[in-house]
Amino acid sequence: MKIGIVGLPNVGKSTMFNSITKAGAECANYPFCTIEPNVGMVAVPDERLDNLAKLYNPDKVTHAVIEFVDIAGLVKGASKGEGLGNKFLSHIREVDAICEVVRCFEDSNIVHVDGNINPLRDIETINLELIFADIETVQKRKDKTIKMLKADKKYQSELDALNKLSEALEQGKSARSVELTAEEKDMLKDLFLLTSKPIIYISNVNEDQLTNTDNDENINKVRELAKQEHTKCIPLCAKIEEELSTLEDSDKQEMLEALGLKESGLDTVIRESYDLLGLMSFLTAGEPEVRAWTIKKGTKAPEAAGKIHSDIQRGFIKAEIVSYDDLMKEGSMVTAKEKGLVRSEGKEYIMQDGDIVLFRFNV
Repeated sequence: MKIGIVGLPNVGKSTMFNSITKAGAECANYPFCTIEPNVGMVAVPDERLDNLAKLYNPDKVTHAVIEFVDIAGLVKGASKGEGLGNKFLSHIREVDAICEVVRCFEDSNIVHVDGNINPLRDIETINLELIFADIETVQKRKDKTIKMLKADKKYQSELDALNKLSEALEQGKSARSVELTAEEKDMLKDLFLLTSKPIIYISNVNEDQLTNTDNDENINKVRELAKQEHTKCIPLCAKIEEELSTLEDSDKQEMLEALGLKESGLDTVIRESYDLLGLMSFLTAGEPEVRAWTIKKGTKAPEAAGKIHSDIQRGFIKAEIVSYDDLMKEGSMVTAKEKGLVRSEGKEYIMQDGDIVLFRFNV
């Protein structure tokens, strides 16, 4: 699972990336400081693992992880190769979802590539470059499909789907806004369109704005756009997040309370990114290890077992499952079993978030 952090130059992408991964990606006040994408793995916050660790006292606790990629800043004309356009587009094509950072704060010491603060214009700049690249991709596929249609009429349905995409893109709409049937999606999945990727907007603000985001005009503009696109807008102050990332847990909590925040903006970004990709976690728990395993929502038990080892999937017999809430309420697996809260599920069982599982198998 790979999330690309994108935005215009000097909007705070690399500062945010540093905060997420503590990887120390270079930051500087000029465009294209980040030329090759910096990559970092980050744990998905999950207090369930901490509570299970208190119960089992395991040798190891392993969180689910997401890979974040800090991609070089984009400028107008990227789809035609301007700036680092070709590099940007190839890197973004490889990610599963996009976190688009937009600058909502004023600072005369930090140059804005377009001269002033206008988050909707910045979003339009990036989105249009992605749309232009997708128009070219779709047109190439249409040309190929039209040729094949002359020999076989079965390609008509593919052409119809491509025309739907083409029409929307030409109107400046993203591919993800186009309603396609499951069959059409399957036919076109190998297009890997940039604007079909799920997206979250991140409004980078200063500390004063952070305490009053509801009344900030720029943030509310981004919120409204996100609402129209059925996604999220997350306000955060990248500078504060960078400072938080250097603190011990107790000091971090104290600073969050002083700022009037329940959790860091980055914890929100990580959690929402996980959800954006349609992911969830099932859990395994014991003295050797307490661990979260990442699966897609709707995954059946044998496929979930395969996340641990292919042999477990191949020899799957059943899954013994207790919900996290039931286990924590009863305090032990023994008590949960005595009360009939541990279920035996078969091959058709659809996994639920927070299922604690022991897979039975034979190979």
